[in-house]
Amino acid sequence: MLAVADSDSYLKWAAGLLNALPASWITELTVVRTPITPSDGQIEAAVSGTRSAPAPVLSARRLRRSAERFRPDVVLLACTGPVVDALAAEILSDLRPRPVFVSGLPGISVPATEKAWLYRSGCDLFVVHSGREVAEFSAIGRELGGGGGVALARLPYLDLSAPAPQGGPARRDRVVFATQAKVPRRREEREEVLLALAALAVARPDLDVVVKLRARESERQTHNERHHYETLWTEMAEEGRLPQDVPRDAVSFAAGAMHEHLTHAAGFVTVSSTAALEAIARRVPLLVLSDFGVSAEMINLVFEGSGCLGTMEDLAKAGFRMPTEEWCRANYFHDASASDWIARISALVEDARAGRHVPARSVLDGPEHATARRRARLRLEVPPKVLRYGYRAKRRMRRYLKTF
Repeated sequence: MLAVADSDSYLKWAAGLLNALPASWITELTVVRTPITPSDGQIEAAVSGTRSAPAPVLSARRLRRSAERFRPDVVLLACTGPVVDALAAEILSDLRPRPVFVSGLPGISVPATEKAWLYRSGCDLFVVHSGREVAEFSAIGRELGGGGGVALARLPYLDLSAPAPQGGPARRDRVVFATQAKVPRRREEREEVLLALAALAVARPDLDVVVKLRARESERQTHNERHHYETLWTEMAEEGRLPQDVPRDAVSFAAGAMHEHLTHAAGFVTVSSTAALEAIARRVPLLVLSDFGVSAEMINLVFEGSGCLGTMEDLAKAGFRMPTEEWCRANYFHDASASDWIARISALVEDARAGRHVPARSVLDGPEHATARRRARLRLEVPPKVLRYGYRAKRRMRRYLKTF
């Protein structure tokens, strides 16, 4: 299996899936260069705890040559939707022998969306992580057509464990807040979260309150983060907008592998992050903040009925809790025997070798989608710096033309 990722979250997912494969499988992990390519530090954190080495970053052309040399039976396209479509439909489409193309989503995917399916409809298998997601995406596939089957896997990093700390069990004296790039959207809402974390730090000096960043401000993520938490905290401190009893170092900021932070965690909090599932897997009490709503837009709808929803008032009181067993069984913590993704891939490979496999056909094939596909190829084939210069020039030209 050749796994191709394009961002930090997809790379972490791909490394985890490769780690779950039988030891007899030969695997290779790469990062394809795009404007959201993870930094060296992000790459190292993403593969931490897995058997994969830090993945090389390849241009689209070098990726193609690497695939020709490797001759994979399976290509796992662990990428954002437009990149999956461009790789499967054009850049890797005529590999011979044709590999089985597999894709999927790296985290919570409730509710299922048509857009996610459309971009991956050229793949032979779509991997998701709960029975609910299998049902919802299967229904979308029947309605829209294209694509192959939908398979079930455990979210791979739920079963990864950090190396045992030297000197015995780690001290659990940390509260970890996991950021999410997309929500909450407003600056004021993010500042409210930071103030609630600061209130907890003041009330509980025995706890180290840490904001676990997906990326430093200079690094790229799968999704753009308009208001970076570390920058907001610095601005609040410099402008004197912290309460008088809150020192500047009340809240700290750190990157790195999530499982390493959870090793020391007494509590976990997020507005919406798949890392909440990692906390549950490690029996770390948690809070999923509901102050800004519980909805598909907030990416926290799946936590309804879990027992983990709470408010910033609960956070200030360290009111962490564990989810119900019933919710866990229905959402992401199914028995490992229910996962069928490896068996499904193996069957597809056998069919391909025997000449019985009919490749999936993308719903996005056709002239009406050609322009969007060309844009996706540009992201893969043009160096990011050149793209950024091009985007800036385009914006300037638009502003210039508006003056006439």
